Amino acid sequence: MNLEENNSLPADPTEPAGGASLTPESMPLDPGQGPPIEFHTSTPPPLPEDIRVPWGWVDLLLFVVVALAGTFLFSILLAIGFAVFGVPPSQLQKPGSAEGLFVVVSQAILFLVLLGYLFMQTHFRFHSPFWRTLGWRPLETHRVRGAWAYLGLIASGLLLALLVQVGSAIFGNKVQLPMEQLFQDRRTAVLLMLMAVLLAPVVEETIFRGYLYPLIARTFGIGTGIAATGILFGLLHAPQLWGGWVQIGLLILVGIIFTYVRAVTRTVVGSYLLHVSYNSFISIAFLVGTHGLRIMNPGP
Repeated sequence: MNLEENNSLPADPTEPAGGASLTPESMPLDPGQGPPIEFHTSTPPPLPEDIRVPWGWVDLLLFVVVALAGTFLFSILLAIGFAVFGVPPSQLQKPGSAEGLFVVVSQAILFLVLLGYLFMQTHFRFHSPFWRTLGWRPLETHRVRGAWAYLGLIASGLLLALLVQVGSAIFGNKVQLPMEQLFQDRRTAVLLMLMAVLLAPVVEETIFRGYLYPLIARTFGIGTGIAATGILFGLLHAPQLWGGWVQIGLLILVGIIFTYVRAVTRTVVGSYLLHVSYNSFISIAFLVGTHGLRIMNPGP
């Protein structure tokens, strides 16, 4: 009899014949255990294409610095230019033609500078096409014919402007707003209306709905992006309406609606159509109310 065979330990019952290694997958199941547990790893859904932008919060901070520095610098340079042509700085602080012209020109220059900065950032830093990267994509009309989709957005902007004007008249106050003071001069009123229809919707939609909204929505969610962008839009216009708290609140609501349309249509074109029709209605209403600028309201 072989001594080694008598003294050998019994084989491990979990070890298969032939010395093969036993993995958890190949182990026999205990009748009371049930099927093996399966683990699934879920991946977050991909971001919508319209909010997948290459810039981040540092880029936005730089943009804000450029905007603030540009506002300060161009105001000084423009005031010096007015002084050279015989308009002292003290006259620019009084309501009148000189003040209105100063406000319009400085605002138009700042608009163009900010648009140029975004173009250089998009083109040279991110090497991306400017308009499409900033959200200016073709409007997807789906089952609605293209012309009807565009007309529907334009009509919605006109209706929104009408409702805001009615609400402002019903719940507004009697304090003369800073913006209303600028509209007392005919030349300033014409320049402001032209800028409100031709320039402001393009620049403001590019900045707010094309540049700011995607970054907030990508970070905090689409709902937060819509609300935050609309609130900032209204608050940055607050100095023009200072003292008219109802008007400021209504403009915040307008900004939220603009951003909501931008989110639904996934293009800045949608909010732009609302914006330009909204401003156009207000300009036409002012022309009608002043009988073609022949009767300017001096205010209270």
